[in-house]
Amino acid sequence: MFEFITEFLEKSGYLGVFALMALENIFPPIPSEMIMPFAGFVVARGNLNLVGVLLAGTAGSVAGALPWYYAARVYGCARLKHLAGRHAHWLTVSAEDIDTAVGAFTKHGRKAVLFGRLIPAVRTLISVPAGLGNMSLGQFLLYSSIGSLAWTGLLTAAGFLLENNYKDVAKYVDPVSKTVLGAMLAWYLYRVITWRKPATADSRETEHETN
Repeated sequence: MFEFITEFLEKSGYLGVFALMALENIFPPIPSEMIMPFAGFVVARGNLNLVGVLLAGTAGSVAGALPWYYAARVYGCARLKHLAGRHAHWLTVSAEDIDTAVGAFTKHGRKAVLFGRLIPAVRTLISVPAGLGNMSLGQFLLYSSIGSLAWTGLLTAAGFLLENNYKDVAKYVDPVSKTVLGAMLAWYLYRVITWRKPATADSRETEHETN
């Protein structure tokens, strides 16, 4: 994994950093916790420029968040909840989950987008309530960019500072990263297998009358 990503970044340059970070936000094949530290390592070796990597990583992160933002904004809360109700078995997201996300965004607003971009599990999901909450595109881009720049900067700095020891660190990163990816897949399959359709008001009344 270490050799694959570093070689890819060296050959593809800033466009590769942008593409990987965009994909990580749309559908995370490789988490940013691996992409940007490796990019920082490539910078330390002199193959890429630090400012260019930070700009490419931040731009890719924001670009990857936009499809979710627009989908939520255009599709609307009612239709999105209807979609979740019909396909929740595969999405593993219910209408109640959407209400919870929108409620959190309504409560914290811009801070939710800013700090949400710093939290791995929330980075992509925060775009959905922002779109549903009709946050303006300008505000979404501003706070997403600030949060994404802080996150990519932190990860890039880690890879840059670890240059001399990165190959030693990679011996541990490789098995850990594979374990993380396997755990993500296992978690999704577990959610799909164990998901149960929430009881509706009518079904709850029927069950109560039966009892």
